Amino acid sequence: MYEHMTFEVILKRMLDRVPNDVDKREGSIIYDALAPAAAELAQMYAELDIILNLSFADTATGEWLARRTTEFGIERRPATKARRKGLFYGSGDVPLDVPVGSRFSIGGLNYRVIERLTAGQFSLECETAGAVGNQQFGAMLPIDYVAGLSRAELADVLVPGEDEESDEALRKRYFEAVREQPFGGNVADYKQKIGGIPGVGGVKPFPAWQGGGTVKCTIIAADYNPPASALIDEVQTAIDPVQNSGQGLGLAPIGHQVTIAGVQGVTVNVTTTVTLQSGVTLGQVQGEIESVIRDYLLSLRQMWADEDNLIVRVSQIEARILTVDGVTDVAGTTLNGVAANLELQSEQIPMLGTVTINVG
Repeated sequence: MYEHMTFEVILKRMLDRVPNDVDKREGSIIYDALAPAAAELAQMYAELDIILNLSFADTATGEWLARRTTEFGIERRPATKARRKGLFYGSGDVPLDVPVGSRFSIGGLNYRVIERLTAGQFSLECETAGAVGNQQFGAMLPIDYVAGLSRAELADVLVPGEDEESDEALRKRYFEAVREQPFGGNVADYKQKIGGIPGVGGVKPFPAWQGGGTVKCTIIAADYNPPASALIDEVQTAIDPVQNSGQGLGLAPIGHQVTIAGVQGVTVNVTTTVTLQSGVTLGQVQGEIESVIRDYLLSLRQMWADEDNLIVRVSQIEARILTVDGVTDVAGTTLNGVAANLELQSEQIPMLGTVTINVG
């Protein structure tokens, strides 16, 4: 609205109001008197345009977007801490129980023991919030002395940590809530309630999946991988703790019998033949080719909650391989041994298996 109010436009309008018998050329007294005011007005209009954009949810960013969505009860989701499985061993690799509250370090991150799962296996919480807590695996060093401990390993992601909600994610959630109007156990209500549980990256509700009153909700973890059983159990407890009771003891409405399930990962083995530029070897491009394929499958998993079913397309994989420096052509791509697109079911997501690259 105000972006066209430039210095030149404003100054011209001001000079147009001055009688023509007055010298208005650049350097004249009236020109030099009006130019500074025109510059200040141009700056003011530019700032007004910014403020106008920050006033509406479709263009607002940062704090201003959060203030707009909060008016509708939708607050930006903060970063959450990852929960991981820790494996602890004494001498002779005998499982060892460690004290709850003991702390361990790996890769610059600290993890605290919060719950015993079984002999020698504990749930640990990362002390640093965010997705960074999902990334480390392997040997940990104890921060506190633990008697009899000979080895500690950081293993499975039980509940993924999440970074603070991005502007685009918050904006999308805001418009969904405003337009779809969650109420009384409708599909939008289940999406909002389950999607707001830490560790959940998306949900697909299936109403009346085993008759009236039954609901199945399939979830994907916040890192867009199949969820661990611990996360599924947490969501089940929050939504319908006494499963299939219909008593309304959780977030599910009275009369709804809710079953929480996790997405199923389908391994995708890729075989392809590439033509390389002169002087380029397969070893130079192998890692990057695997990376672009992995990124493509991740982008599909991120879309899972909004799609009826996912399709892994050969053309998309080949197009991404062609973006790798050193690759001039690609052909003969197969997915799980078949030279065709791989169509998945509604509760399946693609997970990269082996990548076999031949040089043509």
